Amino acid sequence: MRSMSLVAPVVQPQISMFDYDRLVRAIHEGGLENQALSVALEALRVQFDANYVTLILRIPGVEDIGLMMVVGNFEAHGQVTYLTYRHSITPFARQPVDTVFTEQDVMTDEQWVSCSYFLDCCRSYDVRHIMGVNVSTVDEGVLRLRITRSSEGASFDSADRALCALLIPHLRQSLHVHNLLGRSESLGELYAQAINRLSLASIVLDESGFVLQLNDVARSLLDQADGLKLVGGRLEATYPSDNRELHKLLHGAFDQAHQQGARDSREVLSISRPSGEVNLGVVVEAIPAQGWGEGKGQPRVVVYVRDAVGKSQANNGVAKQLFNFTPAETALALELANGLSLEEAAEELGIMRNTARAHLRAIFSKTGVRRQAELVRVMLNSVVSLGANGMTPLQRPAEAAPRPELKRVR
Repeated sequence: MRSMSLVAPVVQPQISMFDYDRLVRAIHEGGLENQALSVALEALRVQFDANYVTLILRIPGVEDIGLMMVVGNFEAHGQVTYLTYRHSITPFARQPVDTVFTEQDVMTDEQWVSCSYFLDCCRSYDVRHIMGVNVSTVDEGVLRLRITRSSEGASFDSADRALCALLIPHLRQSLHVHNLLGRSESLGELYAQAINRLSLASIVLDESGFVLQLNDVARSLLDQADGLKLVGGRLEATYPSDNRELHKLLHGAFDQAHQQGARDSREVLSISRPSGEVNLGVVVEAIPAQGWGEGKGQPRVVVYVRDAVGKSQANNGVAKQLFNFTPAETALALELANGLSLEEAAEELGIMRNTARAHLRAIFSKTGVRRQAELVRVMLNSVVSLGANGMTPLQRPAEAAPRPELKRVR
């Protein structure tokens, strides 16, 4: 007789199609931002009848502090925060990636309740049963998902493991999207800050000509209404002739933004100012359409404006470090870079002209220039302005994650 091979039956997760769809949708929406990710983890907690669901984003280095998001009955629910994580003693550190495990796969029940990780890290939070998976990602390495139950709950069974395994690809994709969006947002904030520091106004318009975004320099410029202003949420030039030319360029840029594979072009315009100051220099550039649909209110054109008479946002500390200036020399050099004559700069700083001339000679010696015009060119073309402070970016930068201890809410 031929021996019959025994094949283990395939375990099916005990979940309705409606609940599975709800879970998957929540996980994918979690890729958009932290609050949605918190909602997804809470949905997992409810589905698995868990007391905590923890996503370990970064394991500790020298200290036992890891970056995590935890949902459950405690103080920092749903926040990305630094919490104590005893990575050096956890028995789950070397589990294979993308494979669901429980504490029963690693050790016996007696070994589990007597090990230092359970006694030091789990027992005080009433964590008795653990199901986890180390999720591999494209760019972020391995992220760790832990789902736990209390001593009053049942251990995780094969149906729980089967459902968790089904959700791994969705969680991986969601975390990958979250990482890409976060990286793009961080770069966008850095570029916005750099444009601010260079005293360059940037204005983003949609396909209807409405202003969507302004940086701080643009807000200040438009508040002055000296050449350019906002009228009903749209960008307008003060003089009718300039306004016609401006809108002609904007309409051309709108058309180009909708053309696939359109050539990279920028249109330039000079805008007169009622104050009589030097004209504003305007550059209009199309933002290529990336979406497939025809959604309204999407960024279509960016307008850059340079105010030639505006003050530089150069940073005193950076100028001092870059050229080894003294504080007095730094102050004088920055005033000269802002267009003041030596006499005007001396008056502005409250120093004698002879003192200003002595500082200027030292500045010439340290920068290797011989004329004031050359000094202004060196200052404006250096990285001094990129080290400027006192300007807020387009959006507030994310605050550093707090480091509270894990405390249960009583």
